[in-house]
Amino acid sequence: MARGGAHVVAAAALLLLLLLAAGGGGVHCLRSRAVSGATVLELRHHASFGPGGRSSRAEEARGVLASDAARVSSLQRRIGSYGLIRSSDAASKLAQVPVTSGAMLRTLNYVATMGIGGGEATVIVDTASELTWVQCKPCDACHDQQEPLFDPSASPSYAAVPCNSSSCDALRVATGMSGQACDQPATCSYALSYRDGSYSRGVLAHDKLSLAGENIEGFVFGCGTSNQGPFGGTSGLMGLGRSQLSLISQTMEQFGGVFSYCLPPKESGSSGSLVLGDDSSVYRNSTPIVYTAMVSDPLQGPFYMVNLTGITVGGEEVQSPGFSAGGGGRAIVDSGTIITSLVPSVYAAVRAEFLSQLAEYPQAPPFSILDTCFDLTGLREVQVPSLKLAFDGGAEVEVDSKGVLYVVSGDASQVCLALAALRSEDDTPIIGNYQQKNLRVIFDTAGSQIGFAQETCDYI
Repeated sequence: MARGGAHVVAAAALLLLLLLAAGGGGVHCLRSRAVSGATVLELRHHASFGPGGRSSRAEEARGVLASDAARVSSLQRRIGSYGLIRSSDAASKLAQVPVTSGAMLRTLNYVATMGIGGGEATVIVDTASELTWVQCKPCDACHDQQEPLFDPSASPSYAAVPCNSSSCDALRVATGMSGQACDQPATCSYALSYRDGSYSRGVLAHDKLSLAGENIEGFVFGCGTSNQGPFGGTSGLMGLGRSQLSLISQTMEQFGGVFSYCLPPKESGSSGSLVLGDDSSVYRNSTPIVYTAMVSDPLQGPFYMVNLTGITVGGEEVQSPGFSAGGGGRAIVDSGTIITSLVPSVYAAVRAEFLSQLAEYPQAPPFSILDTCFDLTGLREVQVPSLKLAFDGGAEVEVDSKGVLYVVSGDASQVCLALAALRSEDDTPIIGNYQQKNLRVIFDTAGSQIGFAQETCDYI
């Protein structure tokens, strides 16, 4: 640590750690295993920039950040709609699954491999989604994926979910379609759409789910036959949200409603883990786990909300009315959003403090949603101010130094603060995956709390 709580980082190392890896190679099956009753899935980052140099990397980064901004807007809209929906509706095992970068599959999210119906599917891990879905044959309009499409006719345990079932009713409530009549009683259709224009449509089905050798019979998922969006070369999405049909709810008997992940910092050559269950002995955290309560709100939908009470930059506590009492500091912890977004008043205060502490470095033009950028060309080392988040109950979490700055250009002429401002003070802040690197994040739905601890993320 340097003055004022800054991390001194060699410029070359900063670029090595933050630059997005070039694409290449095909998708490979991610590892998983059971350890002392735990199910462990490997997690990898899932993003690929083309080999065409600076312009290609910048163009793809711009597209990825634009998609991220659209996701943030979509989540804000969903938060509001869940409020309307809910007001009218008013002994565990452990599994550990590898979680890896999506570098080979063209997305800045994280992916894991699960078994479904005897086959395997590499899917984006998403804590804000209600439903797990994969692309299925016959596909009317599907995005390109690197694995074979799931073929329902090849799985003897596959069956469509009827329209008059409780699972179909739960899906309608989760997606705001309660009260809709059945067009085809034998099947339950679903349609998930997002503000950036992406969507998944198909039928609800159930089949055998396999996670590191742990089999869950009759797992309900979406069999998508029309899917488009920035899903890269993945097979679909793993829904880990707080809803009746999420993977966490459906495996409550096996894993007790507890899961955690550790997201690897690099886009290639490293992997983290998704742990299903509450056995903390499989963690490799280097600091004690600190917990904060989940916000208990029947209107919150599938999201994991906490109260963000403060932010410290380089040892200086940021002052902002956005941290005032009364719920103004509520924030979503989300694995599927990349860049952390703050309400304008809080972001302005954080930005001002960063500009003050990085005043010795020349500024560079803004990039996409990132408006605070610097020109670090030719520097051998950079003093990066530390970033610490404070939550209800006294929990404090220091963001890994690799999650503070976002390198746009290969020559370091454009390096940006990896935070963004929301449009309105009424919007809900989102803590994205870029700021969750090298942290063990524990979601305890049974205890209604979220835990954080520093951990060097690698497949355990």
